Amino acid sequence: MLFIPKHSDTAIIVLHEIYGVNRHMQYICKLLSENDVDVYCPDLLERECFDYADESKAYLHFIENVGFEQASLKANRLLSDVREKYKKVYLIGFSVGATVAWLCGKEKLVDGIVGYYGSRIRNYMDISPQCRALLFFPEEEKSFNVNELAAMLVKKPNVEVRQFSGQHGFSDPFSPKYNEQSAEKAFKKVLDFI
Repeated sequence: MLFIPKHSDTAIIVLHEIYGVNRHMQYICKLLSENDVDVYCPDLLERECFDYADESKAYLHFIENVGFEQASLKANRLLSDVREKYKKVYLIGFSVGATVAWLCGKEKLVDGIVGYYGSRIRNYMDISPQCRALLFFPEEEKSFNVNELAAMLVKKPNVEVRQFSGQHGFSDPFSPKYNEQSAEKAFKKVLDFI
C-alpha cells in the first residue's frame, strides 16, 4: 500500500484502475497530498502493476482474480481501520476503482466518493450512496451510452455527474488518452468536493 502522511484530520483513499498502483496512481496520490491530506492507495491486485499495453490482460486479471465484490471488501476493511482516526474520509476511484468506491458508498464509513469513469457502475444501479458522490465520465465510452447512464445516476440522491471532453482515462498524464484541460477541470472539482 502506498501511504503519504500529512498528519491531517482528512484522509483520502485512492482506488486504482485495472493496472494497479502505477505511475498515474502515484502521481494522483502525490498531487492530493499537496493539499495537506493523508493519502492511502491500497494495492487491490496484490501484484506488480500492469503496463498499458496489457489492458486486456489487466482487465481479465482483475475480473478473474480480484473482482468488484472482493475489492470492495478490501476497501471497506481499510475504511474501517482508518475511519476513527480522521474527521473526514473520502474515496477517489479510477475506472474499476470508481465502481469499487460506488459499492463502498452504500456503507456509512465514508464522507464522500469521487469516481473517474466508473463504467461498471451501470451494473450496480440498485445502489444509492449514503454519502455525496461526484462521478466523472468522458463524453463517450465504447461499451455504453454515457448520457443514458448519467441521466439515471443524477436521479439518485447525493449524486452529481460531470462529463468531460476526452476518452476513458482522460485524467492520466501517462496515457495517450490524456486530456490536460479535462484533467485539470476534474481535479479542481475534486478539491472543491473535499
